[in-house]
Amino acid sequence: MDKPHDVSSEDLRDAFWQMPLANLLSHLEASASGLSAEEARARLERRGPNRITPKRSSSLARRIGGHLANPLVLVLLFAASVSAFTGDKASFFIVISIVALSIALDSAQERRAEKAVERLRATVALTERAVRDGKEVTVSAEDLVPGDVVLLAAGDLVPADGRVLEARDFFVNEALLTGESYPSEKQAVPEGIMSPEVNAAKNAGFMGTSVVSGSAKLLVCRTGAATQLGEISRTLRTQPPPGALEQGTRNFGMLILRLTTLLVLFILLVNVLLHRPVLESFLFALAIAVGLTPELLPMIVSVTLAEGALRLLKLRVIVKRPAAIHDLGSMDVLCTDKTGTLTEAKMSLVRGFSLSGAESEHVSDLAWLNSNFESGLRSPLDIAVLEHGPRHRAAWTKLDEVPFDFERRRVSVLLEREGRRILIVKGAPEDILNISSHYEEPGHEDRLPLDPQALARAISAFDQSSTEGFRLLGVAWREVDSHMTTAQIGDERGLIFAGFAAFLDPPKAGAAAAIASLGRLGVSVKVLTGDNEHVTRRVCEQLGVAVSGALTGVELSALSDEALAGRLAETNIFCRVTPTQKDRIILALKRQGHVVGFLGDGINDAPSLHTADAGISVDAATDGPAHVREHHQVRHDGHELEFWEHVLDGSCLPDPALSADAPGTGAAQ
Repeated sequence: MDKPHDVSSEDLRDAFWQMPLANLLSHLEASASGLSAEEARARLERRGPNRITPKRSSSLARRIGGHLANPLVLVLLFAASVSAFTGDKASFFIVISIVALSIALDSAQERRAEKAVERLRATVALTERAVRDGKEVTVSAEDLVPGDVVLLAAGDLVPADGRVLEARDFFVNEALLTGESYPSEKQAVPEGIMSPEVNAAKNAGFMGTSVVSGSAKLLVCRTGAATQLGEISRTLRTQPPPGALEQGTRNFGMLILRLTTLLVLFILLVNVLLHRPVLESFLFALAIAVGLTPELLPMIVSVTLAEGALRLLKLRVIVKRPAAIHDLGSMDVLCTDKTGTLTEAKMSLVRGFSLSGAESEHVSDLAWLNSNFESGLRSPLDIAVLEHGPRHRAAWTKLDEVPFDFERRRVSVLLEREGRRILIVKGAPEDILNISSHYEEPGHEDRLPLDPQALARAISAFDQSSTEGFRLLGVAWREVDSHMTTAQIGDERGLIFAGFAAFLDPPKAGAAAAIASLGRLGVSVKVLTGDNEHVTRRVCEQLGVAVSGALTGVELSALSDEALAGRLAETNIFCRVTPTQKDRIILALKRQGHVVGFLGDGINDAPSLHTADAGISVDAATDGPAHVREHHQVRHDGHELEFWEHVLDGSCLPDPALSADAPGTGAAQ
């Protein structure tokens, strides 16, 4: 039997990526050569397995008990008891049948929401290469403990939160946690990184993220429930605030209960004053109370919502709890993720432009040739370049290549066509500028010197495009000797700077129209994203969303709940926020009386989907590919409101479709 995971006994108080590596090793009583097998067994016995503790499935009795706590149901059960006491068996069986059928309908819809956390466990059910007793051994991911050293390579899932000890071309996809699809470069930084944000932890790997390229040696620092993924799972096991329908039904039930109680007491008092028999008066008062109680209301609500869920099912929309339909219709604030939700989560080459800002097809052509002949693992930017295509598909032949590495941050290819040989270099703009001596402008045959003034203009163009939300690559080239057959790092000099290739993650088709429809219906939209403010503002501009105010995750962390509540009305974009911070924003909105919907795309949004009144999961979820996208409409206060419909791969998390969820049944719960 597994021991419960101890989250506090050996876990680090501060973010482990902020600590100097020497201090971290000392704290963990570990070394870069790993643990001994005996010490690993002792730590495993003390801490328990490296496993995200799953939420226990609710028992049938617990689910029934939750429904019986409704005041209106209590009134009906009391009325049924009185009917049985007075011998009116027909009334007793009718009322009990109505209550039982209502509870059965709701319980059947809820059962599907209990499997998702188990899928989090399946995500990390792995075997790993670890260093034990100075030798490489294969161990179960569940047997890893803080202080272990694991070896990672392309295609692996990171089995625990840890510090990068060594890295070679190490790229990790952290969309699981941050929602951002572009791989993050990881490096060994002995002195630590002084930022509390997960996005900034370039020297750390996190459980459940996937290795895109390269290899690394990782020092395990946190396991199981203490990891970032464990924090998300733990959030899903907390009881969220009640939704709009639950609150409304409970308030109505309490009103009926109070009125019934007062009426019974009043009738008893009047009959006692009139010297009527007490028992007869009591039974008369209860008969009136039973008559006033809307016995069919729970049944009507359950049947109506269940019918709505069946209609949505025909449109390939899964409703995990019927109450979500009401909450979606009552929604007045929609919080939405950006990457993969409002955008395609896929880079697109927008344009190539020269140092002066003029459009340059030559930049796109050179970038395509470089990406086409590059033999290493292609990044999302390479894929975008290849999909854009060159203006001239001339027959070039590859002679050699200088592969990409993170010291140079560029890749070079040596090409030949009809005796002419050129070296094309593509990479980080600042590095490409540093190895260029001249630059070119469209329409000018002469090469212009890249003097300090020209370099300042290039930096200004780079900064301006970055502010507008573009990701940029620098592209340069030069003619080489016709006898040159190999390329070396030393050949990357004296280049002609062609310009910048600018990339964007484009908005989804129909997103702008949907947001406009929401605005016309009185639903305000707030964007909650892990991306930076410049990119977010750019996307909002493309979608027609006027930015009234912005908050970053760092700024939000410094605010108290009261201060945050005061900023909510004027702020509609929240940037660089973590899943926990998204959850905090939604809770703050709900405390102000708003009915909040959340539109998200995967495990990193699971807490928000769980907490919102209506959680809606979309396609391109961070934990699996979408294979169908359709369109449907949802009624909102008598109007038809356009939403996206998405069908996810059945192995994905959340459940295989767009899901409108009630509280406690978030799409990734």
